[in-house]
Amino acid sequence: MRSLALLLLPMLAAAVPASAQTPPASTTAAAVAVDPALAAAVADPRRDADRARDQWRKPAETLAFFQVAPDMKVGEYAPGGEWYSRLLGLYLGPKGKLVGLYFDPTSGAFNEKTQAGIREGAAKYPADIAGWSGIPADRFAAMTLEAPAEAEKGTFDRILVMRMMHNLMRWNIADREIKAMRELLKPGGMIGIEQHRAKADAPFSYTDGSKGYLREADVIKFMEINGFELVGSADYNANPRDPANHAGGVWEMKPSWSTKRPELENLGESDRMTLLFRKRA
Repeated sequence: MRSLALLLLPMLAAAVPASAQTPPASTTAAAVAVDPALAAAVADPRRDADRARDQWRKPAETLAFFQVAPDMKVGEYAPGGEWYSRLLGLYLGPKGKLVGLYFDPTSGAFNEKTQAGIREGAAKYPADIAGWSGIPADRFAAMTLEAPAEAEKGTFDRILVMRMMHNLMRWNIADREIKAMRELLKPGGMIGIEQHRAKADAPFSYTDGSKGYLREADVIKFMEINGFELVGSADYNANPRDPANHAGGVWEMKPSWSTKRPELENLGESDRMTLLFRKRA
């Protein structure tokens, strides 16, 4: 059954005029101060193979906006190809703690083969990042959100959800996964979200997650429903050249570039929202 908060999204959005579905006054385009240790991690030659994406993903500015400090305990949700994990491993490995947070395999969204893959991904995550970075594996950890240990709850400073909210929405597991993440955060801990952004007046049929794009106002409202307050939004990952109306969804944009449409070849990656939320008491 579709969760209550997900059901509410189209009704909430319909109640807000399209002209009002814009980022709040906390939106910022100003430069953020980037920690020298973060700048060094971004520039590290071990990232040379990942660096081509930096011009679109602005990792230094994004992590600085998310107020990630080098001594924090940070969870990266659904690390997938581990692009951000490799950078976070370099930044957090010496003094902090990086934890890969994987889907709850029992959520009902995954078949047995995929469930096994989720568990295997979590099991090998510390060794993956250690082997790549040269930093000892005990500086990294991973878990699924099936049943986080009580000792882990309330211990995370930050959780990052990078280009993944659309999957949580289309698989109808957003409520339970965000709730589990909320339990892991310290009081006042924060979630940073980067997500493919639909046009403010895009229909719900296009913004239900199936095309990869979500409306910014919907994401903000969803997080508020689930116990978070918006700290701010930034435009570091904005790309106004993305028309965000692709029949095949966001995967028509690079890096997937699924249809190889020549008019999309040089547009870069998708237009994205960058949002920071604080756990409410």
